[in-house]
Amino acid sequence: MRRFAFLHPLSPEQLARFRAERPGVDFLVPESVGMPAGIDTADGAAVAWGGPDFGAILDAAPRLEWLHQRGAGIDAIDRARLLASRVVLTNGSGNHAPNMAEHVLALMLAFARGLPALMRAQQAARWETPHPDQLFELSEQTLAIVGLGAIGGALATRAAALGMRVIGVRRSAPADARPMAGVDEQLHGADGLDAALARADHVAVTLPLTEATRRLFDAARFARCKPGAYFYNVGRGGTVDQDALLAALRSGRIAGAGLDVTEPEPLPADSPLWREPNVIVTAHSSGQTPRSFERYQRLLLENLGRWVRGETLLNVVDKQLGY
Repeated sequence: MRRFAFLHPLSPEQLARFRAERPGVDFLVPESVGMPAGIDTADGAAVAWGGPDFGAILDAAPRLEWLHQRGAGIDAIDRARLLASRVVLTNGSGNHAPNMAEHVLALMLAFARGLPALMRAQQAARWETPHPDQLFELSEQTLAIVGLGAIGGALATRAAALGMRVIGVRRSAPADARPMAGVDEQLHGADGLDAALARADHVAVTLPLTEATRRLFDAARFARCKPGAYFYNVGRGGTVDQDALLAALRSGRIAGAGLDVTEPEPLPADSPLWREPNVIVTAHSSGQTPRSFERYQRLLLENLGRWVRGETLLNVVDKQLGY
């Protein structure tokens, strides 16, 4: 019998469903946070946010062959140990795509309807109706989505439903270059990114943090943006040079920014981004949803079944690419 360790607490009801649907697996569960007794005998494991780090897991579980990470980003994992290990790593890519896509749309609509200024007026008890020239409609505007994974795909369909033209940007063309729902045009590589930025009224970044994406959005890249564009980041803060973004905001090249992620996190209290009138900071909350565990459990149950049957797992992370 395969032995699988949860590296986070489970309620009795949650554990009961895993045991009922995967009777061929012996589940280990910690009494509180941390690792359960018997972790050294585990063949597989699942870790959540804030759980033990990758090195500690490898040291404690020498038999480990599969590790599932509840979140999508793996930038906190020791890359050298990951590459050297035999462990197959899967992640929760797609579990938070619906709510994160809706979060980006909320930021876009907030700027479209002038909500930052209206909320400041409300706090000061001022009745200030914005001038029509200060507002805009998303319909017929162009959105560039940088990173066409699960989040980017979910955003594309929702933006298209609002009448937006959607340009998707990928690192490279996939082998099966099939059309994606909601995406009018796909561009690839650095040249494709720059071409999309020159045309986009809105730029949404959903990228993981890798060696290739660190500070991808620097001063030169913001200079290539369409004047007056809006910028959104729900990927990782390290993909953006925040000083360059601040300069672009103050020059007017970027009209507004919706930042769910920053570097560092939490964003220091003395960061000027807090006080920029055309910046919305949402404290890495786009991934929060009451349906998080439901989707995590569904994916993990599917992969547990595949694991027992010796089939290919879903959401296997490419250790070299980092996603």
